[in-house]
Amino acid sequence: MKEVVLARHGESEFSVRGLMNGDPGVSCPLTEAGVGQARELGRALRGTTIDLCVTTAFARTQQTAELALEGRDVPRLVVPELNDIHVGEYEGGPLETYLAWAREQTPLAVPAGGESRIDAAERYARGFRAVLERREGTILVVAHGLPVRYVLLAAGGERPAPVIERVPYAEPYRLSSADLERAVAFLASWRGKPAWKT
Repeated sequence: MKEVVLARHGESEFSVRGLMNGDPGVSCPLTEAGVGQARELGRALRGTTIDLCVTTAFARTQQTAELALEGRDVPRLVVPELNDIHVGEYEGGPLETYLAWAREQTPLAVPAGGESRIDAAERYARGFRAVLERREGTILVVAHGLPVRYVLLAAGGERPAPVIERVPYAEPYRLSSADLERAVAFLASWRGKPAWKT
């Protein structure tokens, strides 16, 4: 891999309602606005040769990729390690309720039936490591806000805060293989110092 283009999916039926969805088995398609955002992503990438498109197991990332790459013959690969965080007892509930809990917790805290932010970061590191090991030159990764923001922060050597800045829908972020390598190493090492950015 020479370059990765990261993008969050378009607006989904859950996100527009401010609800949590960390279960890929729950139906959560794009809204009409999300469809437009995905098509706009395709226009932004029109002059970029995409050799492979990676998505998560969630339909909203796959739908975004389909719309963005409409009319282009680009191989697809699902990397479930890049799935959205498992939120356990907060599944289907208000995002703000989960965020209120998250603000008061360490990176190691696990909601009942869910996953800690440290465990999610380690999983993302494995997923992006698999992307780095691909032979294709330019890879589009359509994922979720958390893995995209974590990688962008990690590429700059920054730990996340308990609540991170949201990633805009379907906006491309380009990283070199060296940038992604640095981010993956940082995420993988975060457990050794499990503290938030201060």
